[in-house]
Amino acid sequence: MQTTTRPSLFSAAEAAMRQNGFEPEFSPAVMREVGSLDDPSNDPLPVDARDLRSLPWSSIDNRESRDLDQIEVAERQADGTIRVRIGIADVETLVALGSAADEHAAANTTSVYTGVAVFPMLPERLSTDLTSLNEGEDRLAMVIEFDVAADGAIVNASVHRALVHNRAKLTYDAVGSWLENVGPEPRAIARWPELRDQVRLQDEAAQRLRRARSEAGALNFESVEASPVVVDGKVVDLAVARRNRARDLIEDFMVAANRSVATFLLEHNIPAIRRVVREPKRWDRIVALAAELGDRLPDKPDNKALSEFLSQRRAADPEHFADLSLSVVKLLGPGEYVLERRMGDRRSAGHFGLAVADYVHSTAPNRRFADLVTQRLLRAVMSGGAHPYSDGELVAIAKRCTERGEAARKVERTMRKIAGASMLADRIGESFAAVVTAASPKGVYARVLSPPVEGRVVRGGAGLDVGDTVRLTLVTADPVKGYIDFAHATEGASRKLERSRRKKAAADRLHPHIGETFDAQVTGVSDSGTWVRLLDGSAEGRVVRGYKSLAVGMKVPVRLINTDSVHGFIDFEYTQGIDPVKEVRLKRKRTAALALRDRVGEIFSATVSGTTPKATWINVPSEGIEGRLVRGRKGLSVGDPVNAILLTADPVRGFIDFAREDAIAVGEP
Repeated sequence: MQTTTRPSLFSAAEAAMRQNGFEPEFSPAVMREVGSLDDPSNDPLPVDARDLRSLPWSSIDNRESRDLDQIEVAERQADGTIRVRIGIADVETLVALGSAADEHAAANTTSVYTGVAVFPMLPERLSTDLTSLNEGEDRLAMVIEFDVAADGAIVNASVHRALVHNRAKLTYDAVGSWLENVGPEPRAIARWPELRDQVRLQDEAAQRLRRARSEAGALNFESVEASPVVVDGKVVDLAVARRNRARDLIEDFMVAANRSVATFLLEHNIPAIRRVVREPKRWDRIVALAAELGDRLPDKPDNKALSEFLSQRRAADPEHFADLSLSVVKLLGPGEYVLERRMGDRRSAGHFGLAVADYVHSTAPNRRFADLVTQRLLRAVMSGGAHPYSDGELVAIAKRCTERGEAARKVERTMRKIAGASMLADRIGESFAAVVTAASPKGVYARVLSPPVEGRVVRGGAGLDVGDTVRLTLVTADPVKGYIDFAHATEGASRKLERSRRKKAAADRLHPHIGETFDAQVTGVSDSGTWVRLLDGSAEGRVVRGYKSLAVGMKVPVRLINTDSVHGFIDFEYTQGIDPVKEVRLKRKRTAALALRDRVGEIFSATVSGTTPKATWINVPSEGIEGRLVRGRKGLSVGDPVNAILLTADPVRGFIDFAREDAIAVGEP
């Protein structure tokens, strides 16, 4: 397995794997088998494979990813279509059906990514080497090829084998900020100038696909699941991967590839394991969430109506859309694998979230067993060989993959909770804003907005439902067991929930007026914040900038700077109270944060430059930057030297946050 931490944290991850029925270690038989393998790309080109190494292939993935399952290349055609080729790692050539490696993969069915350690489905000799489409390497691949028309239609789909060569491993953050014109050209693209136009052409094809999927009713979500950030054996933060144009590009390509493979197998009358998401059982709660935001959904599940609602909410409040996404995803329920034997119009329901009838998993055979099975089915069709599985075997595999997928999510949740509990252990009794993520007879769960940790509401959870914004008190944070427990005050709870829903509606109404100035009266001043109510009584909110001179009862003009219709937050600034020097500093910090985005986790030598009861600031002379020390600031004074780990670099808000190195828990769960 790929470990990035000291033994104790790894032991916790390994224990979670075993408790959930996984085998985290590879047997001696698997290791002997894999150790005897040679690199097939060194062999003569197979007769059924094309040599496509001259094409400008590249991959886009997470910075830390080592198991590269796919690479992409695009080519504009004379008729205006864009030909997309997606090279998928050729795994089935080296992992024979019935081999020791295959049996291990069939048992676990998936790689498990805990943030603390990666437990791969296949040994690293395969998943990060021989069957990984690594930069600068020749590799055999299964190429899924299709043309994207101007209206986003997928035509001329085909599948074939090829020898390929990945020119550059690109990253989501670097490519995303570049495509969105908020960041510099990625260094890898600068090294290969031909990739500049190539990636932009891929983006154009992806935009066509996305528009077509949206019109068909595909649901557009954004995840807020956090993963532990581990540096030198230390959990330094919980990070949320935000969507950007590069992530959308890969998602659109993978969906198109999986649809193309599903169609290919159907055309050849091959039963296959499909991925389905059925109609949601809790559609009524989704309707209620929409109503709180002033929208109306049909009484019966309608993915097109839900897609339009989500698209409108993303456009209206993109900064907080992820939390609404989380609520809807929880209410939709998980996907599952099923065997589809029937062909033509007799096929059963498809993927509710993607708005497609036929969908298989085929693009990640290094890390998902269902994809490896699909690859074997494709090879059988192309070679004219015997079908590798009986229907009964495919049914059993589908059930196993569904069950193991849920178990993997449990392991990942456990490790997020262990990391979160270690970060919250010294904050028992503190109050946090949170969103309810699950409510059932089994319990009520909520996710804190910052840090993004999830826990159980052990007291006062009655009456709460998914999507409610509440304030919770932390009562337990056990890093050993990964327990995070909260209490919800029941006194006045219904009144507070109703008030929260009114504030969500008010935030939504005010969103078009961001930047405008309103007359308001100060209603509260405390250590937790300064609050105002608009004189017309239409809304109340918090003054987040320029509030130091304000006192209760004062009537002042305030400028609306942000609204959060998901949580019901409304933020103002008192312009007359803002120091012009701070405005210049904010612009400088935004520029610095943009330059630091790829350096999260690095350690910097810094000096404390300022302290207040609420915050501690540090200066990094070597970089010419200043940031906030958010962890480990107790006992520090101006001038003290500190080694600080970069946690956050947010160029939109100008946030640069650090943690003191010796304040981070070392390897202990």
